Amino acid sequence: MPGQPMRVLSGMRPTGRLHLGHYHGVLKNWVKLQAEYDCFFFVADWHALTTHYENPHIIEESVWDMVVDWLAAGVDPNNATLFIQSRVPAHAELNVLLSMITPLSWLERVPSYKDQQLQLKERDLSTYGFLGYPLLQSADILVYRAGLVPVGEDQVAHVELTREVARRFNHLYGREPGYETRAEEAIKKMGKKNAKMYRELRTAYMEQGDREALETARALLERQKNITLGDKERLFGFLEGGGKIILPEPQAMLTQAPKMPGLDGRKMSKSYDNVISLRDPPAEVEKKLRTMPTDPARVHRDDPGDPDKCPVWDFHMIYSDAERKDWVQKGCRSAKIGCLECKQTIIDPVLAELKPMQERAVEFSRDPLLVRNIIADGCKRAQDAAETTLVDVRAAIGLGYSG
Repeated sequence: MPGQPMRVLSGMRPTGRLHLGHYHGVLKNWVKLQAEYDCFFFVADWHALTTHYENPHIIEESVWDMVVDWLAAGVDPNNATLFIQSRVPAHAELNVLLSMITPLSWLERVPSYKDQQLQLKERDLSTYGFLGYPLLQSADILVYRAGLVPVGEDQVAHVELTREVARRFNHLYGREPGYETRAEEAIKKMGKKNAKMYRELRTAYMEQGDREALETARALLERQKNITLGDKERLFGFLEGGGKIILPEPQAMLTQAPKMPGLDGRKMSKSYDNVISLRDPPAEVEKKLRTMPTDPARVHRDDPGDPDKCPVWDFHMIYSDAERKDWVQKGCRSAKIGCLECKQTIIDPVLAELKPMQERAVEFSRDPLLVRNIIADGCKRAQDAAETTLVDVRAAIGLGYSG
């Protein structure tokens, strides 16, 4: 609706308890976004089945463990809508409807389709669900008419597919009966001055391909307070000679998350057994950090080392200030500091970061009913928002039966 903050949608597969890689890569960003946007964050349990359909029993426990970690990390149900994908059937309905118009070749060319088949050779991924999971992601986004989707660079292709699907849908179904007449009536509601400006900008784009005029016209529409959301969507489509925009095209919001290394220098991942979980006891966290491998050239205390070849340095890149980094670089290369000294300066800030999260996790774990009620409330809000979209989608396709 006009005047409301732009909607952001993001989800995570339920993998159980989360680790520092999840926190720095996703959750810190969610906490920031929830203060600026209308955020919808969901547990992607259907997506978990695309690769782990043989082990469904692990999903439910993983869901609740993950939600507790979300809440402990500061994701606030008063500022964001938290829900479980499978509890909102609208995702599945829109996925089915979009599958009717999506060319098979669009799905086959998604980079992650072949990449994951190669990476997960031990699993049979020659399934309809795995091929179609990018379209289910598109339905996840489009059913809430999300404007922004926070992703890393490797996920931009999925957002681009979503944009193409939305564009195709609007092209096929945006031509409602009497469309031009309704668009002209909507233009008049903008007022004489704005209506004239809109028409001039539309003509400049339609006849001369003036992209700047198109962007100016879009900005003009965004500022309009005296036309309905339906009229606004209709005029956005009319600008480009198309029909009503039923499913707005989302934008990828590139997240500049720091690379959170694992204890062995590789990416932090449970499959590598190199993680610090958000709920690891302090003694275990300290033990893991103290026993991290270091520069193999430093066999003895007085051997000089190279921080760039040491996994501990990657932690300093995240947790240390400029002065501390300089101390590490000079001390390591000159052998003036030992590896244990270097590690200790990481242990303290990691424990300090985890402490408030772990305290909140204990509180939420003691009250599972509260956690379930938070999700139940979020699922209801999500379903209401999704149903608003589906009413328009059904009507556009010809399935909006009445009586």
